[in-house]
Amino acid sequence: MTLRNGVTPGNGVTLRNGVTLQNAVTPGHLGWFGIVRLGLVQSAIGAIVMLATSLLNRVMVVEYALPAALPAGLVAWHYAVQVSRPIWGHGSDRGQRRTPWIVLGMAALALGVMMSVAALALLAAHSPWGMALAILAFSMIGAGVGAAGTSLLALLATRVAPERRAAAAAMTWIMMIAGIVITAGVAGALIDPFSLPRLARVICGVAGCAFLVAMAGVWGIEGRAVSARTVSALAAPHAPRQSFGAALRDMMADDDARRFTLFVFLSMFAYSMQELILEPFAGLLFAYSPGESTRLAGVLHAGVLAGMVVVGVGGSVLGRRSAETMRLWIVAGCIGSAIALAGLVLAARSGPGWPLAANIAALGIGNGVFAVAAIGAMMGLAGANGENREGMRMGVWGAAQAIAFACGGLFGAVGLDLGRALIGSTPMTFMLVFGAQGLLFLVAASLALRAAPAPAPSRPSTV
Repeated sequence: MTLRNGVTPGNGVTLRNGVTLQNAVTPGHLGWFGIVRLGLVQSAIGAIVMLATSLLNRVMVVEYALPAALPAGLVAWHYAVQVSRPIWGHGSDRGQRRTPWIVLGMAALALGVMMSVAALALLAAHSPWGMALAILAFSMIGAGVGAAGTSLLALLATRVAPERRAAAAAMTWIMMIAGIVITAGVAGALIDPFSLPRLARVICGVAGCAFLVAMAGVWGIEGRAVSARTVSALAAPHAPRQSFGAALRDMMADDDARRFTLFVFLSMFAYSMQELILEPFAGLLFAYSPGESTRLAGVLHAGVLAGMVVVGVGGSVLGRRSAETMRLWIVAGCIGSAIALAGLVLAARSGPGWPLAANIAALGIGNGVFAVAAIGAMMGLAGANGENREGMRMGVWGAAQAIAFACGGLFGAVGLDLGRALIGSTPMTFMLVFGAQGLLFLVAASLALRAAPAPAPSRPSTV
């Protein structure tokens, strides 16, 4: 008898129905081609999210003169919905497979961004149903990102060899940024001359193509071998499964997991604080034009990409001690970010003449190093202390990241407004905000130093 996934029974695990499985312990590690395929899913997620958070944001504010608070609130709501990530992760743990949750999440994400166009038409017509449909659409976008993104990371955590995790994290995130860049270029070229029907066609076409790319990436990649948890489920099909509450309590009872959750929140909070204030900083204190400040933001993102590449290459070279090297990369990225922010504090005091572009590039490199290293560390810590809990752990860390992103940018912007009103000095306010951001990075680095994620057990490599 041969199982559908290609495993031939023999002398091994005996199931209740008398069938035995031989060498059906764990799936093989993904090779580089498999990692690239999963990176396509990340590209698709980034492409669709860009449509909702960037393109629709601009259209609402500029073409339809809607209040800027409306798209900002909807984007914040989609982050708030991602607090549900632990639920999606726990569901994929209990279901023994990640692929159905990725497919479900991508479908919800694509449908949600299509519904947002219909909501825009109703909002433009001042229909009372427009806001309700917009909230529903962005709820689906948030839930789709949570379900697909969490399950994708859990799948990477279980199927990527420890020595390849740094490179895998860098590769998938670079592919996500590439998906955003390609989508921005394609949508920007097709949307002019602007009209609502044209916008609907572009968004539906891009979302549909992204969904198909994600399906091509994930199709069949998980079903090549039987995992240990699947064998266990077959051997004891009526064994009670851990509830969501019990799984969450078990995770938070783990000191390393709890500390890493706090690290994710603090580091991502600091990471997102600069999002809404960096371009105003360049304009207010350095007299940059809108075009110049936009190019400065491009310098930041180029630095982030460079940092990701550094970790991907360096992590592969030093991958024999993956857990330790990931921790060192995290600490280096956080400290590097803090040093770059100290430079921005001095820039706020010095004004024009400071090498601002170089300073911003250094900040981007530090951000990219710590972000990708943190993702690699997640992969190692997700499977620590037993199998079948990767989804829950990735979900909790994803929820912490979503909350941090939603709050960090708001805190930076509100801190700038309050500081200027209370202190009366714009340079001093920027110095305080950037200084607080740097301190958060240092606290995050101290948390990373206190524990290292445990490496996963070695498995054979496959292509």
